[in-house]
Amino acid sequence: MEKPVLGHFAVFRFSEAFWSLPPAQRRAQAAAWWEGFRGIAAAVHLYQVFPTRTEADLLIWSAEPVEDPEAPARFFARFARAANACRARIQPVQTLWGLTRPSPYAAGRSPQEIDPFAPERDLYLIVYPFVKTTDWYLLSKDARQGMMNEHIRVGRQYPAIRQWLLYAFGLQDQEFVVVYETADLALFSDLVQTLRGTEARRYTLRDTPIYTALRRPSEELFADLG
Repeated sequence: MEKPVLGHFAVFRFSEAFWSLPPAQRRAQAAAWWEGFRGIAAAVHLYQVFPTRTEADLLIWSAEPVEDPEAPARFFARFARAANACRARIQPVQTLWGLTRPSPYAAGRSPQEIDPFAPERDLYLIVYPFVKTTDWYLLSKDARQGMMNEHIRVGRQYPAIRQWLLYAFGLQDQEFVVVYETADLALFSDLVQTLRGTEARRYTLRDTPIYTALRRPSEELFADLG
C-alpha cells in the first residue's frame, strides 16, 4: 500500500514590528526567515497571499512522505523551530494540514491529481478546509457514490485544473483540506460555480476560509517589501 504524504499549509502575517523596520532590514529579515524553512520537508513552496486576503501575507506549503508513525512529529518539530526564529515579526495566522489516502469513490490516481514534489508549480494555489454534514455520512455508500460520480464528471471537464485532497479526520477542526492549482483564476471560479449546482453541495457544512495565493520567486516577493 502506498505510504501517505503529509500536506501542511501555513499562513503568516507581517507584524507591526516588522513594518517598523527600515526597508532593507525588512527584506533581509524576510529572506532569512524563508531560508530557515528550506529543507524542513521533502518539498517546501512559498506563496504570496496579500492582497487576496487582508489578514495574511504569505503561505508556506510543505509536503513530507510519512515513512513511519514518527515522521509527522519530526516535521512539526522542524517547522516550529523555523517559524519560531522570527515569530515576533512574522507571525502564524492559521495552519491547515492532513494526510493523503486512496479515494473511496474513484479507482486509481486521477491524472488531475497534484504532485506536491513536482519541480514546476502553477501560478495560483487555492486552499481551504472542508466539512461535510452528519447526514452525508449517514447516507448509504451507493447514494454517496452516485453524487460523487457527478462531482467527478464535472471536475474532468476542467482538465487544466489540478486537485489534491487531504484527510484530517480527528486531526484538525475540518475533515478535509482541499487544494487546487491553476493558471487561470476565472476558469477555476467557473468550476466552483458549476460544482455548487451538484447534488453533493446539499451536504457541505463549511468550506471557508479560502486562501488564494500567488506563486512568486522569493527574491521578487521580498523586493516588494520596500
